[in-house]
Amino acid sequence: MGFKTKQKNLTFSDFEKSFKGKKNRSLETLQNMEKTISWKRVESILLKDYPVGQKKEGNKAYPPLFLFKCLLLQKWFRIKSDPELESQINDRESFQTFLGISSCQASPDHSTFSIFRKRLTKAKFEVIVGEILNQFSDQGLKINEGVAIDARIVKSAGRPASNKTLEKRKAKRQTPEGKLDKNGNPLKYSRDIETNWVTKNGKHYYGLKEHASVDAKYGFVLATVLSPASVHDTNYFPYCTLYSRHIKHAMTIVYADKGYHGEPNRSFLAMNNFKDRIMRKDEKNAKLTEYEKERNKKISKVRYIVEQYFGLSHLHDDGQRARFTTIDKNHIDICFRQVAFNIQRGFSIFKKQKKRGVAA
Repeated sequence: MGFKTKQKNLTFSDFEKSFKGKKNRSLETLQNMEKTISWKRVESILLKDYPVGQKKEGNKAYPPLFLFKCLLLQKWFRIKSDPELESQINDRESFQTFLGISSCQASPDHSTFSIFRKRLTKAKFEVIVGEILNQFSDQGLKINEGVAIDARIVKSAGRPASNKTLEKRKAKRQTPEGKLDKNGNPLKYSRDIETNWVTKNGKHYYGLKEHASVDAKYGFVLATVLSPASVHDTNYFPYCTLYSRHIKHAMTIVYADKGYHGEPNRSFLAMNNFKDRIMRKDEKNAKLTEYEKERNKKISKVRYIVEQYFGLSHLHDDGQRARFTTIDKNHIDICFRQVAFNIQRGFSIFKKQKKRGVAA
């Protein structure tokens, strides 16, 4: 079957636009961001174990890199729905140029984006994240020497339900009838049964929890994963640490706030030869010493960088609320955010270095 080809010949509309001479900041930014990484290497990862486009019969499919870049545009430009993404691709010259299509070529249907997401896995994204970070490392950025770990509440995309109701829904979903809709067809939409309740600082939240680790120097997101909201932060401390090791440089230091304080995490770091920069807190039988208080202050000046990621994704990507009703779908969504965030962060770093005359 193969993949659809991109029409690179200029139409009359494209020819006219080339003479307008108007400043298009989005186009300029995307053209420069296009040069930040080697997309061919990302494409090779996407094509591995990708069954679509291999058959000779049938309509030609969209190349996976093309669809991947479409969904990155969705994150970079705060587009909240797939139908709106389709409209913006059809309307915006900067998007068309970034995707390598002419103005007369239509965007994929919004349902195509949804189908494409389902073909991706979190494991695939871990390879892509590693590839991008290694490309940045090869350009001179020392990533991963120290990581900051934290977690935040992500409100559910569905309506809150009591724990009793959640248990009934989970039990029903395990039955053959619970996997079908009222017409007897497989469920396309399902209620949220993977989230639950948690109380934090006296407030009750219904949703999930995002656990993340961020490079302490440049702010790249190294690992991100979701769990039900009631799961304690420390349960994902080993995951966030070990899944942050994408590049050749050895990780040396792990920063975390007082929520991760405890012997299990300290022992885990010691066993894996990581320097412990977990903030200490008062124990029942021992108050913090002046040295420990000063140590906490120094750590807080570094570990804030993971909160910066949470804040930026909250502001630009509505990161405090889940987009879908299942953890698997939300995992893919936050993985796209991770990749989009890292590429944009790398682009910004190289841009600043260029202005200062510093070699990457």
